[in-house]
Amino acid sequence: MRFLEFQQALQDFTIFSLADIHSVDPKFHRRRLNNWQEKGYIRKVIRGYYIFTDVKMDEFALFILANKIYDPSYVSFESALSFYHLIPESVYGITSASTLVTRAFKTPMANFKYHSLKPGLFFGYELIDHNGKHGKIACREKAILDYFYIHPDLKSSDDFTKLRFNAELFLKEGDRDKLRALAERMGQKQLLRRINNFMEYLQNA
Repeated sequence: MRFLEFQQALQDFTIFSLADIHSVDPKFHRRRLNNWQEKGYIRKVIRGYYIFTDVKMDEFALFILANKIYDPSYVSFESALSFYHLIPESVYGITSASTLVTRAFKTPMANFKYHSLKPGLFFGYELIDHNGKHGKIACREKAILDYFYIHPDLKSSDDFTKLRFNAELFLKEGDRDKLRALAERMGQKQLLRRINNFMEYLQNA
């Protein structure tokens, strides 16, 4: 398979793996990947995963990469909170939740961090569409819960203030009942208590 044929066959993939390649060309020889990297046609993200060099690396493309290179996972924590404009600063790297062990990858495109959640806590994400491509990201409410879950030190009003959380936007666009329902589903009394305190803080912010 020549490169142009290869590119056409995989043009709908933001990122592709060796398995994706073999699905379109079972006889594909991996040596050609090295040759195409040297020519600047493709770039390696991590071992076994590649992108075409002409792919625009915007925020959403990075989310798709994050979903793909460590699966199952969904974008959450700081990255999701920033995406929803609930925290002010842009986040360095992409943070995700996964049922696999906690892991981090440094790549030429971005740094990817994955926090491990128990399988029973792996919910509350949705598919968002961008130009016909889909990425998994936590809903606003689950992103908050995931963040509080890995930061058990967030307890007081002073802690909440340091987050610089956009209370006005969440109270306008978020769902307080959904936040409490998801917190109850997580089945952790201390987390639910802290979330209730956080909700009271938002009401008075």
